Amino acid sequence: MTRASNTRGGPVTISKEGLPAWLDPVVRAAETVAPRQLSRFLPPKDGAGRQSAVLILFGEGERGPELLLMERASSLRSHAGQPSFPGGALDPEDGDPLGDGPLRAALREAEEETGLDPSGVQVFGVLPKLYIPVSGFVVTPVLGWWRVPSPVGVVDPNETARVFTVPVADLTDPDNRATAVHPRGHQGPAFLVESALVWGFTAGLIDRLLHFAGWERPWDRDRRVPLDWRS
Repeated sequence: MTRASNTRGGPVTISKEGLPAWLDPVVRAAETVAPRQLSRFLPPKDGAGRQSAVLILFGEGERGPELLLMERASSLRSHAGQPSFPGGALDPEDGDPLGDGPLRAALREAEEETGLDPSGVQVFGVLPKLYIPVSGFVVTPVLGWWRVPSPVGVVDPNETARVFTVPVADLTDPDNRATAVHPRGHQGPAFLVESALVWGFTAGLIDRLLHFAGWERPWDRDRRVPLDWRS
């Protein structure tokens, strides 16, 4: 087990104990997936890039398993209006970037962006570090189980437009899947859920998690939507 922090300065144990059975496929995927199976963009070998982390938080709502997402404010200079996992760059207070720093950062950012109480989150694993070339971020995806749900919502409207949960059943529904087409021609998986188009890095991670957890259902990969899609 690894020690980290999910409260301000307090200890937490990264543990798989007591997780709901439906999370078993995600646990297995996290233990076996290789970086190249998640993305072709991996951290530079020279160590360049700004260390960051995101929290992939699984909860259980009225319609079963769900994920916590947020939509960034439309006034932001980068990623404006884009749905994403809570997260951001590591701060010095988060500690060692090669140790538990990313875990602390993911939980801290989630608290700052959504009001989440980190003491109710059980961190049960991490995925391999990935790279976002456009921003230069080296991202550690941190996996969490919302063991004790807490109220969430917009903390700072200058940063976040809304906070919402998406049932995994909606993410796996073929009717809600498409290929997003960037104005520059880039294409990637997308999800049309909760009146939002989830695309880019976040959608790529969700797509791979669904696939390696065995939850993916066949969907029309030829269905294309622009980034300005609206329901």
